[in-house]
Amino acid sequence: MLAPRIILFTPATLVDSNRRTASAVDEAMGELSRRGIPLVLCTSGTRAQVELLRRKLGHVHPFITESGGGLFIPDGYFALRIEGAMRIGRYLCVPFGRPADEASEAVQDIAAGTGAEVVRYNEMSALEISRNLGISEREAEASHEREFSERFYFAGNVAAACPAFGRMAVERGWQLRPSEPWWELYSGNDEGNAARRLMQLYRRALRSRVKAVGVGASVEDLSLLAASDQAFLIPGRGAQFDQVLLSRLPGANRTSLPGVDGWNETVLNILSQI
Repeated sequence: MLAPRIILFTPATLVDSNRRTASAVDEAMGELSRRGIPLVLCTSGTRAQVELLRRKLGHVHPFITESGGGLFIPDGYFALRIEGAMRIGRYLCVPFGRPADEASEAVQDIAAGTGAEVVRYNEMSALEISRNLGISEREAEASHEREFSERFYFAGNVAAACPAFGRMAVERGWQLRPSEPWWELYSGNDEGNAARRLMQLYRRALRSRVKAVGVGASVEDLSLLAASDQAFLIPGRGAQFDQVLLSRLPGANRTSLPGVDGWNETVLNILSQI
């Protein structure tokens, strides 16, 4: 590994272009590679999902899955002993979240205790998931392989079921993340903690005060951006910034273009200043 001055952290969604032509991020990706600057992909998805993107990008650096549930480091990436790491496939994994089987069992137990009707993600087939989300069966199968959380949906009245379910979840040490159509139960997942742990490893391995730079676009990226030494915000649809994110990170740098184009522009601007 070269001795970079920065480590770049970003949500995987910001570099995942569905364009059939050359990707809008190729220029920035090429410059990162040329300079030997690691790009750490962060995702609310699974390891299997981010691996699909890594193959498309030729990505060789660590990545963070399930909103900070697990930090995955390619085998042999660091010549260090990594405390708390366990081998999973071709990686060393530092877990932050509780295992998916515990989360799945907790969903079932809490539902039984509150009378809520739920359908867990792991009870559904890839075909059912693909039809519900409008994604390919391959993507659905990858999203099914959760390791640090469980997704589910309320089959009955959400407004009636959710309050009691949420209270019991908190009482039992779990966190509940609402989304549409899926809800998610997890415990310990934190992108910021995963990013800080990874930076400790980079600084030990490189023996330098390398800086963490985060690029994000939504409030879901707050933990990651707050853990970075420098944060850059990209606008969403309609070129509008997430107002909650702005209020929490008023000193963050902002770019003008949304999506993958904005990511490419932002990264090139960052690299021009180092």
